[in-house]
Amino acid sequence: MPRQQFLRRDEDNDARIDWGIIFSVLVLAVIGMTSLYVALTHDSSTSSVTRVMISQALWYLIGIVAVIFIMQFDAEQLWKIAPLAYGLGILLLILVLFFYSRTYYINNGAKSWFAIGPLSFQPSEVMKPAFILMMGRVISQHNSEYPEHTPRTDWLLLGKLFAWTLPVAVLLKLQNDFGTMLVFFAILGGMILVSGITWKIIAPVAGAVTLLGGTAIFLVVYDRTLLEKIGFQAYQFKRIDAWLDPSSSTTGSSYQLWQSMKAIGSGQLLGKGFNVSEVYVPVRESDMIFSVIGENFGFIGCCLLIFIYLLLIFQMIQVTFDTKNEFYAYISTGVIMMILFHVFENIGMNIGLLPLTGIPLPFISQGGSALIGNMIGIGFVMSMRYHNKSYMFSNGTDFR
Repeated sequence: MPRQQFLRRDEDNDARIDWGIIFSVLVLAVIGMTSLYVALTHDSSTSSVTRVMISQALWYLIGIVAVIFIMQFDAEQLWKIAPLAYGLGILLLILVLFFYSRTYYINNGAKSWFAIGPLSFQPSEVMKPAFILMMGRVISQHNSEYPEHTPRTDWLLLGKLFAWTLPVAVLLKLQNDFGTMLVFFAILGGMILVSGITWKIIAPVAGAVTLLGGTAIFLVVYDRTLLEKIGFQAYQFKRIDAWLDPSSSTTGSSYQLWQSMKAIGSGQLLGKGFNVSEVYVPVRESDMIFSVIGENFGFIGCCLLIFIYLLLIFQMIQVTFDTKNEFYAYISTGVIMMILFHVFENIGMNIGLLPLTGIPLPFISQGGSALIGNMIGIGFVMSMRYHNKSYMFSNGTDFR
């Protein structure tokens, strides 16, 4: 009898683990390591392909440990640590303004990286899951205090969300990291959509944001004086120029985008085959890793990659509905928006649909900081099934 009880407990533990999500992430990791190998092999500036590959593999292992660790936290524990995680993230964003890597600043113009010897770390990447936790707590707590939505309470919730987002936006602006700021806004936008705020408020706000973006593009084309006064940099104008007209300067500001489009286009339907790289693309191992997949595996390979991302997102949505926990639902929405925006922006900028922003492709691009941030997000979602029950918090609110 005791042996049967242990076997039943093991089976229950297996059922609590979402193997579909694990499989999707594993496939993306294999694609990432394969694409990284191709990119590094044909990059003359890389001194040791083996060293970089081992380093990336170690980051994957650290990410796996992070997922296992995060899975041990249930909803109540995540609720409690949300302010601590947010505060630590803000502290790191402040510290990087003073102790940033001078090398990265010279190369990229952003004060967003720590560097200790050969190791580098971007605190904004781990701030993303901390931000998601905090926004989920703010929305859940507000809806608990105001169970009936009215225009007044909805505007109050919007005010709270923007108040918690403002310090992050200001610090990222001081770091000169506009691309990462867009990710936080995408996360915020997705969580607002599921927060219960009426469309009578969301629609005008979305319209105002769209109008603001359209006006900014108009000013870039016809009069940049105002944008220069509010802090837009020359390299940002060049990126938008390259996006609007990629063929205008194929050896200058549009060179990276133009080469990426050539590489992807040259792959045609089935690609040139593994480890065939005939078109040089700068920074191919990180921001432009999608061009490797397009050139090697063609249109079919690119579609397969997008399908795997859609499968991963579908599985995360399914877990959210299965657990029926409001606080978890907001967290998973933030994680989904984080991954979805990264995929949309990275692939879009590789094929010329969106401006270059330096946003990596999740689980595939080289880099430890972004990978760990994404793996922490996966850990949040995995913990939803692992702790599939409702919790009664100290304030008496049931978040089921």
